[in-house]
Amino acid sequence: MQYSIEFRPAVLKSLKRFPKRDLIRIKKKIDELGSNFPAPNTTKMKGDNSFHKVRSGDYRITYEIHDDRLVILIVKVGHRKDVYKKLS
Repeated sequence: MQYSIEFRPAVLKSLKRFPKRDLIRIKKKIDELGSNFPAPNTTKMKGDNSFHKVRSGDYRITYEIHDDRLVILIVKVGHRKDVYKKLS
């Protein structure tokens, strides 16, 4: 089952600020999410939320899974030191 990938507008804007080397790695990891879907119980974030995370070097990709539409919504991409701040 293939999931499609969607981005919040703020994510697309923030991706322009990353170094090219890291951006290539992040894009590759996002592409892998759609086809090689990781086990949701291993990527689920702690707390009462619907977010999941995956690691790409020093960066984290935070996303939501919408099974009813077969969509992975990329919520936030950022450096590991501050990606979890102001996550809503």
